[in-house]
Amino acid sequence: MKTSTDELLVLVAVIDSGSITAAAEKLGQTVSGVSRALTRLEKKLDTALVRRTTRRLQLTDEGEAFLQRARAIIEAVEEAEESVARGRQRPSGRLRVDAASPFMLHCVAPHMKAFSALYPEIRLELTSNERTVDLLEQKVDIAIRIGTLPDSTLHARALGSSKLRLLASPAYLAEYGEPRSVDALREHRLIGFTAPEHLNRWPLRVGRKEESLKIEPSITASSGETLRQLVLSGWGIACLADFMTVADVRDGRLVPILGNLLADQRQPVAAVYYQSATLAGRVQCFLDFIAARVRL
Repeated sequence: MKTSTDELLVLVAVIDSGSITAAAEKLGQTVSGVSRALTRLEKKLDTALVRRTTRRLQLTDEGEAFLQRARAIIEAVEEAEESVARGRQRPSGRLRVDAASPFMLHCVAPHMKAFSALYPEIRLELTSNERTVDLLEQKVDIAIRIGTLPDSTLHARALGSSKLRLLASPAYLAEYGEPRSVDALREHRLIGFTAPEHLNRWPLRVGRKEESLKIEPSITASSGETLRQLVLSGWGIACLADFMTVADVRDGRLVPILGNLLADQRQPVAAVYYQSATLAGRVQCFLDFIAARVRL
């Protein structure tokens, strides 16, 4: 690399200030020093960047093109320096994280003691909403959302995806029997969501084209955690994501059913946030932490 960043800074300062004298004052250098740096840059590039007249300085065509690149390089260097500086500082301040209650209970809350041990100066505020929240209105820094994200101005980081399964408790199956077909399933007590309606379409292969079954629930609830508790109590059958039920299945509290007819449907999970220089450090460390802990 022939050119130094100091020479690029001189060129930008001269153009932005309108004169070598003003640039020297801005940079805290001598006029002769700035003039020599500009001349040295032109010699290295073997081209004139600035036309000097008694009244003003004017960029040549080559100077115009080079100035744009010089600004981009300076901006990139400053951004890199700021990133390193942030890395040396311990993230601190309030961080408000929102998630649907099942994800908060099963995937966030269990890891927050470890997070606070790593970042004791971050003051966490955890909130739960079953519906999509407006980050600015609710003063939320990070929202963890389950399902396909709509187009928006928010930044997003994918955390993975979670498979959907039909589940019932051993007690329910002992009392009512296990359904072996879609038609038999219709005769059972089904647990569904109050809203949104699409959550009451279960990923079962129905016919050759359609790969979902619209259910008529016997009882509905707004929270996936409430559905989980209903299933655990033996009330009926529900369609729930692995992230909140994997331990129940492993320990025998819940039993997957109709696996042979189940389509491989997964719910994407992502963290969304606004880009903010003030928040960048604590947002980034939380995202890195939760992505490493939550294995979806």
